[in-house]
Amino acid sequence: MTDVQSARPETERGRRMSGIGRVLVAVYGVLALAALGRSFVQIVAKFDEAPLAYTLSALAATVYVLATVALVRPGRGWYRVAWATIVFEFTGVIVVGTLSVVYPELFPHDAVWSWFGRGYLFIPLVLPVLGMWWLAKHRPAAPASAAPQGASGADAA
Repeated sequence: MTDVQSARPETERGRRMSGIGRVLVAVYGVLALAALGRSFVQIVAKFDEAPLAYTLSALAATVYVLATVALVRPGRGWYRVAWATIVFEFTGVIVVGTLSVVYPELFPHDAVWSWFGRGYLFIPLVLPVLGMWWLAKHRPAAPASAAPQGASGADAA
């Protein structure tokens, strides 16, 4: 008797959500919750002390939440959203990290991305690199309609 589950081709979500992919999504999820909680407390309790840093923390939290969802969801559209959020995240870490080192007066209090994520053990600096590597290795399959069906370009006309 044939096992139906093993006869099915592996789904895109199944490919991305196994092994290291699960760990990556878990770390994104934890970072999203940590950044969301931290930015909420900072904005509610002491926004006037460092509005730029706390606004950037809220932006980082939003990006982490969206990246987590995009990494979990199947489909080419979500794959593109995952790429966009992770590239934005990496750019943010580099820009904000550099600004916080060169102009520390802009960041009297730490943001998630200040000092390249020092307050989060530099995970914000390393995570997008791993995320981009993972996405590059786990591209979604081409749509079935785009696959050639045996006819050459001249025959199709």
